[in-house]
Amino acid sequence: MAKSEEAFRQALSGKKVPVLTLDNKWHQLFTQAQTEIPTDVRRREEKLNELLKRQGKLNTESKEIRKLKKKLMAEIMELADEAGGNPDGKTKKKMEEKQRLINDCNEKLEDYAEELKFLPAEIESVNYKLMLSTMDICYQRIAENTKDIDVINEWVKNVRIEIKKNLVRKEEREKSTFDLYSYMHDIFGAEVIEIFDMKYNPEDRRKERELRKSAAAGKNGGAGKAGTVKP
Repeated sequence: MAKSEEAFRQALSGKKVPVLTLDNKWHQLFTQAQTEIPTDVRRREEKLNELLKRQGKLNTESKEIRKLKKKLMAEIMELADEAGGNPDGKTKKKMEEKQRLINDCNEKLEDYAEELKFLPAEIESVNYKLMLSTMDICYQRIAENTKDIDVINEWVKNVRIEIKKNLVRKEEREKSTFDLYSYMHDIFGAEVIEIFDMKYNPEDRRKERELRKSAAAGKNGGAGKAGTVKP
């Protein structure tokens, strides 16, 4: 027996397990687990359904037989009353036939009662095994999901670290570029800078950041859509 199955048995000890195939949520478990129902589980499901169907059939037929028996007994009493305690041959034959049918009813009721006596235990046994198999499948799926979650969490953690590092690098590059541009502007003047077609302009970048902040604040505050700003 698997270690997990032994743990499940201990956890279920003394607890009444609901009939799984009658619960729609049990069927949804396999959809949630994103897995097909294994062959052994399918066989137990079918076996359990057969036992439940048989139990329902026996209970229904037992009720019908008891009704028939009651009717036959009433008819015998009626024939006896009509005969006044001295039935003729024809009446006796009718009464004997009805008594035979009553005896058949009694035999069937005894057979059904005997089978019904053991069915609950058999249903419980198959249902219990089905529960263990179901728990094992779900346990394995949860373990796989947890492993994937841990891997994804580690990846997210590393990505966040890289993002933070790149943001620091970006700020460092921006500051370095700003300082270089400012020194060159002060030393050589704006005309010389324009000759080299410098794409970086600290003042333009400052205005761009302010516009973006204003647009973001407008969206968050419901002030309407901000204008599109070219990068």
